Amino acid sequence: MGIYLDNAATSFPKPEQVCQRVAEYLRTACASLSRGTHRAAVQVEQMFLETRSLLGELFNVSPDHINRIVFASSATEALNTAVRGLLKPGDHVITTGLEHNALWRPLKMLERAGMIELTVLPCPDGLAVDPEDAANALRENTALVAAAHASNVTGALQPIAALGQICREAQVPFLVDAAQTAGIYPIDVEAWNIGLLAFTGHKGLLGPQGTGGLYIAPELVLEPLKYGGTGSASLPDEMPDWLPDRFEAGTQNGPGIAGLKAAAEFILATGVENIRRHEMSLTARLQQGLAQIPGVTLYGPRDMAGKVPIVSCNVGAVDSEEVAYVLDEVYDIQVRAGLHCAPQAHRSLGTLDQGTVRFSIGHFNTVEQIDAALQAVEEIARG
Repeated sequence: MGIYLDNAATSFPKPEQVCQRVAEYLRTACASLSRGTHRAAVQVEQMFLETRSLLGELFNVSPDHINRIVFASSATEALNTAVRGLLKPGDHVITTGLEHNALWRPLKMLERAGMIELTVLPCPDGLAVDPEDAANALRENTALVAAAHASNVTGALQPIAALGQICREAQVPFLVDAAQTAGIYPIDVEAWNIGLLAFTGHKGLLGPQGTGGLYIAPELVLEPLKYGGTGSASLPDEMPDWLPDRFEAGTQNGPGIAGLKAAAEFILATGVENIRRHEMSLTARLQQGLAQIPGVTLYGPRDMAGKVPIVSCNVGAVDSEEVAYVLDEVYDIQVRAGLHCAPQAHRSLGTLDQGTVRFSIGHFNTVEQIDAALQAVEEIARG
């Protein structure tokens, strides 16, 4: 592969130890979680527990509550678990105009069914919401405030700490979609009053695809999204009351969690702040370079402190998919184009017809790769 700048879709390459750990698991420890008392099964149980502990360290989850980090196949499954497990008929939900379809579609489905009322906070020009808008939108029946930590289109960081404080004062649960921030931006569920934190393993966490999870605060009680075998309490007809078993029906992704454990170890050893410093340095270089190319339009925040390593742009009136095709076919540079599964964000940007070309930088990208991308865009812009 040439120059990979599509890390907001999935990160690449993975740390070598992630690949090794997945292969090692498949070769030597392929037992099922909670499905036996033999040594291999016990080792898998311990590996899952250690992975929860590492994620708890990344998200500042109390060691007493790491069992409340439940694994899922993706942030999408985690968000569906949160939304469909918490909300009841007549509830009111507040969200933002930058949401990914992973959250937007479950909410809209419940709204269409007449189950919930939905308030969408404006995000002009793809920027962050005003926390005062959230405070003013609260009602007596508000049951959830839900927001992506960062937009997957513009990279804009939402004021999560301020929103969390508003929810704390109103005693309303706060759901955060950390798909674009987990592993690359410090997260503190305690300080920010995050009651539900959905994350994926294959982006900033540098783990395998098919991994993710949901942190559920102790005060929240949710109905499961899935029902089935857990390996524990097999006799009752109902799902267990305790976590994580209540939300982990079916055979779990052992190889994926083994890889996620290795990835979390890599991130903690490297340091989230160090990862962010490197990625944002490259993001600033890319954004500043694109701004100097005639015909290129940039979208989203300009201030590096207010975003994650995502830069969305367009080249004149050229369709974004065409630009991405040329970057791939001619220059061997991989980016993402179109609507990025977030049409609401593009409505706020006015790019619903054209989409945008999205560059998303990862831990293993280099200055030389950024400069090559800038040269390629300049040549495309010249025609």
